[in-house]
Amino acid sequence: MSRAQPPKPLTGRKVFLMLVAFFGVVIAVNMVMMRMAIQTLPGTEVDSAYSASLAYEKEIATARDQSARNWKVDAHVERSGQGGATLQVEARDKDGRPMSGLKFHGRFERPTDRRADLPVALAEVGIGIYRGSAAAIAPGQWDLVLEGAAAGQRLFLSRNRVLLN
Repeated sequence: MSRAQPPKPLTGRKVFLMLVAFFGVVIAVNMVMMRMAIQTLPGTEVDSAYSASLAYEKEIATARDQSARNWKVDAHVERSGQGGATLQVEARDKDGRPMSGLKFHGRFERPTDRRADLPVALAEVGIGIYRGSAAAIAPGQWDLVLEGAAAGQRLFLSRNRVLLN
């Protein structure tokens, strides 16, 4: 007959190694999760809230000036069959006359991930009509940001939510 071997006793050394292993696993998982969280920080709107707050008064004055100009700027986004999009902007002054000679810049921004933002270079194709294309843009919600400038000064800023299919 075979004899049953008695269980090995629980020693202080075994308890110490089990504690070290347990806390080692917890710390390793926390480090991995912390690293992943730091690398994927696209949800922030600005990199520094302090510097954004310093520029706030200037942005308010710029918005008042833009409102006083009473420009009418219409944007139209048209999807192409290959997944791209064409952006057309028509700019008119307060009297309804087309405005020429401005430099418009467009940007499609993902509300949830800044890494997916796509700039669109707009060129004047007619009097007061500006057009540009984005080669490949995924379907879904985007913020369309339009900026118009003349003589190096931003005169127009617009941010609108669009849904692309």
